[in-house]
Amino acid sequence: MKDSIHRYFRTGTLNWMSYPPARYDILESIRKIACDPFFTAVEISHIEDAEVRRQVAAVLKQSHLSVGFGAHPQLLGGHLNPNALDEEERKQAEETLLAGVDEAVEIGAEGIAFLSGHWEEARKEENYAQLLKTTGHLCRYAAEKGLTVELEVFDYDVDKKSLIGPAPLAARFAADVRRDHPNFGLLVDLSHIPICHETSAYTVHILAPYITHLHYGNAVMTEGADAYGDMHPCFGYENGVNDIPELTDYLQVLKAEGLFRPEKPLILSSEVAPRPHQEADIILANTKRALARAWAMTEE
Repeated sequence: MKDSIHRYFRTGTLNWMSYPPARYDILESIRKIACDPFFTAVEISHIEDAEVRRQVAAVLKQSHLSVGFGAHPQLLGGHLNPNALDEEERKQAEETLLAGVDEAVEIGAEGIAFLSGHWEEARKEENYAQLLKTTGHLCRYAAEKGLTVELEVFDYDVDKKSLIGPAPLAARFAADVRRDHPNFGLLVDLSHIPICHETSAYTVHILAPYITHLHYGNAVMTEGADAYGDMHPCFGYENGVNDIPELTDYLQVLKAEGLFRPEKPLILSSEVAPRPHQEADIILANTKRALARAWAMTEE
């Protein structure tokens, strides 16, 4: 593409992926991203310390970055299931998500993203109904605060084993939610497409009417290999299934499906994490190089 990528997308990164909080100071990592003009968006997860949240919000307010809030670490870390068949378990996940809306408002985020709970083939429809209930409550509360709600599509039989899930089921779910909640959309991630046994052309074509947010990254599909599953290794990682050609194809498909929107650019964030032996700054630079090359290779 001859045009700058910034004409069509708000380029971002997931702070908790780029700088895992167990290894890097949250405030300092957000400052780094805020000082990097390549990024026009950043995604933040739950910050336990109220004073650190206040300082993060102050940095973000200065930055002119678009901000998103991801509830994934809380759901996964707390083993919370928004589609649990046990109603008390479902409500616990819902309460965490509702609190996430409040935190998203506090840091100046425009929306909250989350993932569905476990895939159970035998009771899929019951789980689906429970997820509709949770999502409906979340959308109503978020709408009162002026926020969007986005459900990220994950794998259903490799790693996270989430209900949403296969692209056709994700499309059905989005259509059901959108009937009552126009502030709802889907978040599609390149790194999840191969572990859903799908292709960019297939997934994006089916989900395009509902996509409001995008991620990109890599995955390893070789069982027994390092970073197998949904571990988001860097581009060029051994046994990785996504690199510059796949990222270029993803961008080309997004263009063909009408998701290059200069009048209202979607967030396109990297979901890439350094492995324990890698340095976060280097891996983030790797990711930016991969995107720059893929963008240069995308046809007009």
